[in-house]
Amino acid sequence: AWLSSETNRQAIAGVITDVRERIESRPEFQVRVMAVDGASPDLAETVRAALGVDLPSSSFDLDLEALQDKALMIDAVKKADLRIRQGGVLQVDIVERTPQVLWRNAEGLRLLDGKGILVGAAESRAAFAALPVIAGEGAADAVPEALRLFAVTGPIRARLRGFERMGARRWDVVLDRDQRIMLPETGAVQALERVIAMDQAVDMLSRDLVTVDLRLPRRPTIRMTSNATQEMWRIKAIEAGGAVQQ
Repeated sequence: AWLSSETNRQAIAGVITDVRERIESRPEFQVRVMAVDGASPDLAETVRAALGVDLPSSSFDLDLEALQDKALMIDAVKKADLRIRQGGVLQVDIVERTPQVLWRNAEGLRLLDGKGILVGAAESRAAFAALPVIAGEGAADAVPEALRLFAVTGPIRARLRGFERMGARRWDVVLDRDQRIMLPETGAVQALERVIAMDQAVDMLSRDLVTVDLRLPRRPTIRMTSNATQEMWRIKAIEAGGAVQQ
């Protein structure tokens, strides 16, 4: 009968709330510091801003699962673990995504990891000179293959400008002097290795070539520059004239 009174029930609820607030506000339950480990200084600041935790705060008021989801929404964060450790510290352990390629698209340069997942924006090509550049339709979806191609380009690495995805099906290897190696849809790595072996044997890529077309593996073709083509026909004409005179 006593509990049937709304006033009495509210009084009990008020006592319970007061006791809870007193417990939660005790010093041993207060979180005063956030520690972000495993991240670069810039990323650590980004994580702090994204979590938006107002400290000091009671540990009972912190939803660690929700905070973890916020951290994982940051492109450069691969993994995030949060816990409250002794001393009132909110510990945030971060595993960063490692940039593996530079992706050039309509928005500029973007950093991708080895699986093609976005890491962040790149200010310039020079800042990541050691990374291969990819471009073209569907390039971000074929990063693993691009990395396999990059791994075998050692002998021509100094001339390499990047890899362009063509029709979301295959790659062109882009070299300086506007040269291209047109790779097939399947067996691209092996095809590139053959071209490099030929180049090492006869300096093929140092000649006046525009493209080495390997799209049909059984019928590789080479297209020369216009100057080289004219010179070839001139030499053939001279040879033909000499043969007629003989």
